[in-house]
Amino acid sequence: MSSKSICSPSESSSSTKSWIVHGIVAGAAIAVAVGARAYLGRSKNFRSRVVGIIPARFASSRFEGKPLVNILGKPMIQRTWERSKLATTLDHLVVATDDEKIAECCQQFGADVIMTSESCRNGTERCNEALQKLEKKYDIVVNIQGDEPLIEPEIIDGVVKALQAAPDAVFSTAVTSLKPEDAFDPNRVKCVVDNHGYAIYFSRGLIPYNKSGKVNPQFPYLLHLGIQAFILLPYN
Repeated sequence: MSSKSICSPSESSSSTKSWIVHGIVAGAAIAVAVGARAYLGRSKNFRSRVVGIIPARFASSRFEGKPLVNILGKPMIQRTWERSKLATTLDHLVVATDDEKIAECCQQFGADVIMTSESCRNGTERCNEALQKLEKKYDIVVNIQGDEPLIEPEIIDGVVKALQAAPDAVFSTAVTSLKPEDAFDPNRVKCVVDNHGYAIYFSRGLIPYNKSGKVNPQFPYLLHLGIQAFILLPYN
């Protein structure tokens, strides 16, 4: 299977350039596509059914109750949901949570909610459980972090289009420029790509690292954005 990257200019309105990273089946390589607008002439029905899932939990060890934090009169989860609803590629958008307070809040502003188990160890597991409870089947699922109240809908569309444009891709995510002040922040996941636009690895430490242990202001470090999209393989 081909491992060719697919690149085209980003349509994001942000002044900070973003890229889309999509996983290629061959060799588990990860290619970087800037925007990925091209569909390569494929059928309009190719991976056309898309669901967005926003995992949200109350009992976070770092910030308990974060989804319900008030931001200018609205809870964070509502602002994330409203921004995500602006994405043109999503057929359905749901919130997946194990907390009744979050569920009630989301239902009040009109979001569809799926209750999940408290045993989910992370957002990916919560999305997977929510998928099993959806009546409709989808080709692509987008895992949208619940603490992204300013998420750009163009980024959501970008990771979806990356999967629709590349038949060998099974996973996509996004990266953007890393600010120097965030270089040593372990909460900021970094990404390194090769000269052909393929991601090599991700790390919470500064990568690529240099002998001085200091940030090179001339190097274009990359920050991994928390959004992820996967294709859903059919089951027999």
